[in-house]
Amino acid sequence: MWTDALLAYAHYASILFLAGYLLCEYLLLRHRDTPPDPAFLARIDIGYFIAAIAVLASGAGRLFFGAKPAAFFLGNPVFHAKISLFVLIGLLSIAPTRAFLRWRRLQREDTGWRIPADQQRRVRLLVLVELHLVALLPLLAALMARGIGYRG
Repeated sequence: MWTDALLAYAHYASILFLAGYLLCEYLLLRHRDTPPDPAFLARIDIGYFIAAIAVLASGAGRLFFGAKPAAFFLGNPVFHAKISLFVLIGLLSIAPTRAFLRWRRLQREDTGWRIPADQQRRVRLLVLVELHLVALLPLLAALMARGIGYRG
């Protein structure tokens, strides 16, 4: 019982951290007057990556060591939709990560360099799409927890 509760807590907390890091990236990219520091964006993105790993690890823990058997999840199409959505979010996050690293390198090479507005706008839009998709994860989790989609 304690194991399941602690795994659930770790899973929920890591999802909140993941959303928090994404929100932080979005808010920093939103400013048009003062462009964000690319090195700071890259550090925040590392936190996002660590949170994503924590989501995966705690989710795997819940799958294999939680109160519900693995068959409850593996036989549920809602679970597969949730995993697919998480993978999609991860794939979408590749472009912002590459941009942050590229911007950091360009700023190190030329301290007067500024993030081009069109690139900042594109990356901000991608991060916003990620945020909206992350908001769907708890819905899928709630459906799954109530047995919706389960065919056992």
